[in-house]
Amino acid sequence: MLNFSFHNTTKIHFGEGQISAIAKEIPIDAKVLVIYGGGSIKHNGVYQQVVNALEKHTWFEFSGIEPNPKYDTLMKAQAIIQDNNVDYLLAVGGGSVIDGVKFISAAAKFEGEDPWDIITKGAPVKAALPIGAILTLPATGSESNNGSVITRDGNKLPWGSPLVRPQFAVLDPATTLSLSDRQISNGVVDAFVHIMEQYLTYDVNGKVQDRFSEGLLQTLIEEGPKALDAETKSDMDVRANIMWSATMALNGLIGAGVPQDWATHMIGHELTASHGVDHARTLSIVLPAVMKVRRDQKRDKLVQYAERVWQITDGTDEQKIDKAIKATEDFFNQMQVPTRLSHVDVDAEFIDTLVKQLEQHGMIKLGEHGDIDLAESRKILMAAA
Repeated sequence: MLNFSFHNTTKIHFGEGQISAIAKEIPIDAKVLVIYGGGSIKHNGVYQQVVNALEKHTWFEFSGIEPNPKYDTLMKAQAIIQDNNVDYLLAVGGGSVIDGVKFISAAAKFEGEDPWDIITKGAPVKAALPIGAILTLPATGSESNNGSVITRDGNKLPWGSPLVRPQFAVLDPATTLSLSDRQISNGVVDAFVHIMEQYLTYDVNGKVQDRFSEGLLQTLIEEGPKALDAETKSDMDVRANIMWSATMALNGLIGAGVPQDWATHMIGHELTASHGVDHARTLSIVLPAVMKVRRDQKRDKLVQYAERVWQITDGTDEQKIDKAIKATEDFFNQMQVPTRLSHVDVDAEFIDTLVKQLEQHGMIKLGEHGDIDLAESRKILMAAA
């Protein structure tokens, strides 16, 4: 196991009715900006719960954060913050909203000329407004980590800072009952691939992390399809297990002390930026291709994945790997997400452009070994065609 330091300061309030907890979590004298997306929270009861919880607080609201939050949209919140001396942010929504609020938080206290420098130039985040989160779409784990992804002018780029980790997060599985099948599928697949990015690398004898990861993967495999089935999709235990799995997938725990990949994400970001493909659906397209192209480098973990997650014990190691890759694709198909570029109308001819985008964004040494260069990324994209 590799050396590591692990510290997660986000307090979690999990379960039905927990939105009321924000009344005590947010200081009573705070001036709060409630930030959300397209307005679905006004139709599923979440907004009213927030209103009730903040009845003794001074608060304002800002809406319109889109999937893959855009820089220009996020910067519009700065005027509200400045005009009203806002000193606390409450994100209400899925990962995109929370990611966006993290940037709003850092930008509000940024001392430089252009907050975009935080993302493109690594400008230091020296201060940020405190954040609370109410999660309504489990997928990214953004509610309890310090990472974020922001889009500007066709560039979808990751960044992070310990100062933008939410102070608390409310996870009420009941808020997910109004999600569409597409949102459910995306959330489950996103969480699944987050786990794989930290698990499917090479062995460092991190037995605790491996067993945690395998348990989470099996939970998503078991519960994901149930959330799409008419007979079980309203089962609160199903929704609760998916929600907690998505948080645990990327709160830092399973990634502590083990190598991490993230090539699937970096390549997938280019598909979203260029073609607007849902983030999770880029992952379901790219991951199987990574498994195929990188099977030699990931051999031991692929065999372990086959045996422990899918209970594939017959045959040679090569046969086990083949079956595990197919089982992964079958699971993605069951979750109603694509597994080929052609499934989202991206022609193989566009692969050169995607590779150029990777080069422009400095994504030239990807993977747990840093050896996925542009030529290897091209092979991965070709395998996904």
